[in-house]
Amino acid sequence: MSEAATEDAVNASVDNPVIKMRGNDVSVFYGEKQALFDVNLDIRQNSVTALIGPSGCGKSTFLRCLNRMNDTIDICRVTGDITLDSENIYAPMIDVVELRARVGMVFQKPNPFPKSIYENIVYGPRIHGQVSTRAEMDEIVERSLIKAGLFEEVKDRLHEAGTGLSGGQQQRLCIARAIAVSPEVILMDEPCSALDPIATAKVEELIDELRVNYTIVIVTHSMQQAARVSQRTAMFHLGKLIEEGPTDKMFTKPDEKLTQDYITGRFG
Repeated sequence: MSEAATEDAVNASVDNPVIKMRGNDVSVFYGEKQALFDVNLDIRQNSVTALIGPSGCGKSTFLRCLNRMNDTIDICRVTGDITLDSENIYAPMIDVVELRARVGMVFQKPNPFPKSIYENIVYGPRIHGQVSTRAEMDEIVERSLIKAGLFEEVKDRLHEAGTGLSGGQQQRLCIARAIAVSPEVILMDEPCSALDPIATAKVEELIDELRVNYTIVIVTHSMQQAARVSQRTAMFHLGKLIEEGPTDKMFTKPDEKLTQDYITGRFG
């Protein structure tokens, strides 16, 4: 599909949304403590969904459910259903490694591997058996860095350490690393919280470009960022989904007073 055709498909999806992922009655327990309560949330394809709410409200917990990162916590238990293209990702036959290739993640703090820029990008495609030749790896590295808006800055430094880049460049490298395995969904957990305003602006611009080809879910504490980058916004509080809807409506005329108070800074 051409870029113009893809953009048309994105625009059409506003009126006829395709639900890429869906949470049905999702609850999360850490031992005896319940962190999420019966969350029902649709994630629309080729759209950016922002998860907002005060610290400790369950945003990141829900985000981590979407690619089963909570599986790495021994005392964590998830109930309810989460589907990807209508398939329950918690079903026994699901390959979690394959799932995490389809649903990539970018963390709060840039975390490039202690390897070269090139090796950071090809690591995922290698372990997933997506490449077998140097030419294939070269192509994936270039394509991923271009999509992440980083290629021109690092094309002459591909075999230097990724950790030698600036903070903003490191975060875009991590986004390129996530893109390299051709995911369908990209999860971002406060991806700009450690970045300066210039680097933040570059990542936000990148997010807007990426939604043409990917479905994005972002956790953010910045109301301005949520308003700038997302098409849908979901408000969490004390482990519950308070409301969800189009971002412009959520920021101008939310249904719930709690949302209004949080967005306007009167919360607490």
